[in-house]
Amino acid sequence: MPGLSSRMAGFGHAVPRRCVANAEIEAQLGLEPGWIERRTGIRTRHWAEDGDTLSGLAAEAGRMALEDAGIAGSDIALTLLATSTPDHLLPPSAPLLAHRLDLGRSAAIDLAGACSGFLYALTLADGFVRAQGRAVLVVAANILSRRINPAERASAVLFADAAGAVVLSPSPERQRGLLAADLASDGGGYDLIQIAAGGSNQPFSSDLPPENFLMSMRDGREVFSRAVEMMTETSKRVLERTGIPAADIDRFVPHQANARLFDAVCGNLGIAHDRTVRTIETFGNSSAATIPLSLSLANNARRFVEGETLLLAAAGAGLTGGAAIVVT
Repeated sequence: MPGLSSRMAGFGHAVPRRCVANAEIEAQLGLEPGWIERRTGIRTRHWAEDGDTLSGLAAEAGRMALEDAGIAGSDIALTLLATSTPDHLLPPSAPLLAHRLDLGRSAAIDLAGACSGFLYALTLADGFVRAQGRAVLVVAANILSRRINPAERASAVLFADAAGAVVLSPSPERQRGLLAADLASDGGGYDLIQIAAGGSNQPFSSDLPPENFLMSMRDGREVFSRAVEMMTETSKRVLERTGIPAADIDRFVPHQANARLFDAVCGNLGIAHDRTVRTIETFGNSSAATIPLSLSLANNARRFVEGETLLLAAAGAGLTGGAAIVVT
């Protein structure tokens, strides 16, 4: 469809009811009060309860985004679900999500991009909208609390459960929507963050220790430095590609991995800290869900106006990462 671009037409988010404060985790791990906030910026996070499901959380966020966009489910041609914690290993969860949202028999697929999953899904969705001229629902959701190793401090203090959603609709305005994206990977850091067992290399077995099925972060300092580098370099490339100075970014929406991490990226890029959307204090790190969650919360607090320039950036397990410039 020549001349079309995409625009973010609606936003949504959802979190489980249970809110977990730092004090509960610090007591379990024997940490002094205030330790978690000083090192991560997190004060509280939400964890799933019995009966909560990934598809249910994703559907809540998706429904909110559809209502915010003011479009019917029949207008959605494709649903992309970015998640590392699907309801089941097989089948994919996206068709169930589309069914829960009454999207008919529209296309639906899961994407496993870890913390950068939303950026990958957004880029693919933009291409679909431009090629097909039809709307796409992008949802990122995770229930990471069920994959936390409570004995491993590095991951136990960080991870949370949440969902975020964005509706991308066709737009005739070429200078609106996704102006540039730069996606990257570094398989040299493949095992820095992982769940060792459960895949085809190490299938489920009663002989394996339980911690093999839980999330592990091998070297937090290495993850930090590589993530800062990847988010900085991909951000610099999209800024250069669009010719937009960092000072002209209206809102920087980073993956909420760690407050010190995205503050370091801000410093590297020369973006004022008050232009950073920060949700980590209240919602923690829900991997791929943090950027669309942050977009929805930011839009609720102060609605995006036409022409705002957003910089999105993420990095995480794989290692995978990237950055994108979006004009609202």
